[in-house]
Amino acid sequence: MKRLVLAAVLTLLTLPARAEGPAAIPRYLDETATSGVRAVYAGDWEFMVGGGVAAFDCSGDRKPDLFFAGGTGPSTLYRNESAPGGALLFTPVVSGAEIDRVIGAYPLDIDSDGNLDLVVLRSGEDVLLRGTGDCRFSRANEAWGFDGRDLWSSAFAATWEPGSDWPSLAIGTYIDRRQDAFPWGSCTENALYRPQGAGFAAPLALKPSFCALSMLFTDWNGSGRASLRVSNDREYYKGGTEQLWHVDPGQPPRPYSAAEGWKPLKIWGMGIASSDVNGDGYPDYFLTSMADNKLQVLAAGPETASFKDVAFALHVTAHRPYAGGDTQPSTAWHAEFQDVNDDTRPDLFVAKGNVGEMPDFALRDPNNLLLAEADGTFAEAGDRAGVASLKTARGAAVVDLNDDGRMDIVVVNRNDGAELWRNAGQSIDGQPLGHWLQLALHQPGTNRDAIGAWIEVKTGDRVQRREITSGGGHASGQLGWWHFGLGAADAAEVRVIWPDGTAGDWARLAGDRFWDLSRNAPPAAR
Repeated sequence: MKRLVLAAVLTLLTLPARAEGPAAIPRYLDETATSGVRAVYAGDWEFMVGGGVAAFDCSGDRKPDLFFAGGTGPSTLYRNESAPGGALLFTPVVSGAEIDRVIGAYPLDIDSDGNLDLVVLRSGEDVLLRGTGDCRFSRANEAWGFDGRDLWSSAFAATWEPGSDWPSLAIGTYIDRRQDAFPWGSCTENALYRPQGAGFAAPLALKPSFCALSMLFTDWNGSGRASLRVSNDREYYKGGTEQLWHVDPGQPPRPYSAAEGWKPLKIWGMGIASSDVNGDGYPDYFLTSMADNKLQVLAAGPETASFKDVAFALHVTAHRPYAGGDTQPSTAWHAEFQDVNDDTRPDLFVAKGNVGEMPDFALRDPNNLLLAEADGTFAEAGDRAGVASLKTARGAAVVDLNDDGRMDIVVVNRNDGAELWRNAGQSIDGQPLGHWLQLALHQPGTNRDAIGAWIEVKTGDRVQRREITSGGGHASGQLGWWHFGLGAADAAEVRVIWPDGTAGDWARLAGDRFWDLSRNAPPAAR
C-alpha cells in the first residue's frame, strides 16, 4: 500500500531548482555558560567513541529534557526549565538514571505505557530504564527479560515488526575491550532483540559483525518494510564493510547480497543521518567518517539496493576543517538533518573531533553547519552562524529546546563540557527566518509514537517527506516533536502515512504552531 501512495506523489517530488538567493544563515547564541548544563563525557580509550545525548520529554511539559552520557563518570539528566522563546535553562535532577560507563542513550516507549523509556548503551552491561513519570526511571532488564551482555555497545536502532506489540531492538558493539594490546579484528557481536511476551527473547547474533558505530532501521525503498543499515569503523575490523540487513517477520536476519545490488563500502563509519535530500521520495543517507564522508542516494531505483555517493557533487564532503587554522583531514561523528533556517530544505549539522590525538587528523576541527541551497548543493555556514566550536565533539542533538519552533543545538564533547547554542530566530543579517511546523504523532495501543511512519508536508509545489525513526546519529537519540520549515508559506497541507501503510487524510495546518496528529482523529493545536 505504501508503494502505491509513494508513486502517487513522485511527480511532485522531483522539482526543478528555484531561482532564489543564498540560504539564510541563522544566528546562534552560545548559552552554554548560563544554561545550567555541566555535563562532561570523560574517559580514556574505552570511551574514545560514544559520548551521546538523548533529547526527550520526561517531565510531561512537552519540552525536551536532556540525558547525557558521562563515560567514566555518572550519566546525568537535566530537566528543561527554558521559558518559551527565552534563554536556555536546565536543572539537574536525581532520576534513577545515574549510571557510570555510559556511551550513549536513545529514548523509546518500549512498553507503550505513555512514558518514554531509555535504552542505555555502556562499556559494560547495557541497561533498559523504564520511565515511571516525572523524570524518574527504574532498571527493567530483569522484568523485561533483556540480556544486557557485557560488551562495548556503540550503536542502536529500533522498529516495530508487523504484528508485534513490543519493539525489536538492534544493538551494535565495538571492539573487545579486554584486548587493549591488540584490538584489531576483535569486533564483538551485534545483536537483534525480538519481542517475547511482555519483554524480549535472547539476543540473536547479527553475524558477521564489524565494529558498529551507528545503526538505523529504515524503509530505504518505500516497500513498507524496514531494513537495518549498519555503519562500521574500518579502523578495527578485518574484511568488513558497511551493511544492510533484511529483517523480515518470522525470519532470521540476513545481509543484503551483491545479487540484490549491495556494494561493499569500507569507511571509518561513525554516524548515519537520513533525509530525502534529492526529493525523489526515498531516504538518502549521510555517513560520517574520517575525511571520507558519504551522501548516498539510490542509484538504480527502489528495486535494487544499490547506492551512489553524491557528496562531492553537492559540496557536502566536509572532509577538512574550514576554520581554526588546521589543514589536516577531519573526523566526523554525529550527523543530523534539520531545517535550521526553515526554508523547506533539510540542512546538515555534523559534530567533529579528533579521536584522541591522532597526528594525521585535525586537532582543531570545527563542527559543520551545511545549509541546503536552492540548487541542491550545500554551503558551509558553521563559523558565520556561531557554532564552529573547536572542542572535541562526539554526540549531538538539533532540537527545539525553548519551545519557539526554532532548532537549537546541543553537543557532547570528549573530556570537556557539553555546549548549547540557541537559535535566535533570525539570520545573521537580521532578516526573519521562514515559517515552521512542529508535529507530534500518536496512535493507540502499541508503538504509540508511530516509529516507522512517514510525514508529508506540502507547500505549493514542494513536498517534504520524513521517515520517523529511532536510531542513527552517533550514540544520540531524540523523540518528540518533528520539525518542518515552511519558507514563506504561513500554512501547509499535512498527512501521515502510518506504520502499517495506511495513509491519513490531508489537513491544512496553520504554521508557526505545534500540532498533535493522532490516528483517526482531527489534528489538534497544542
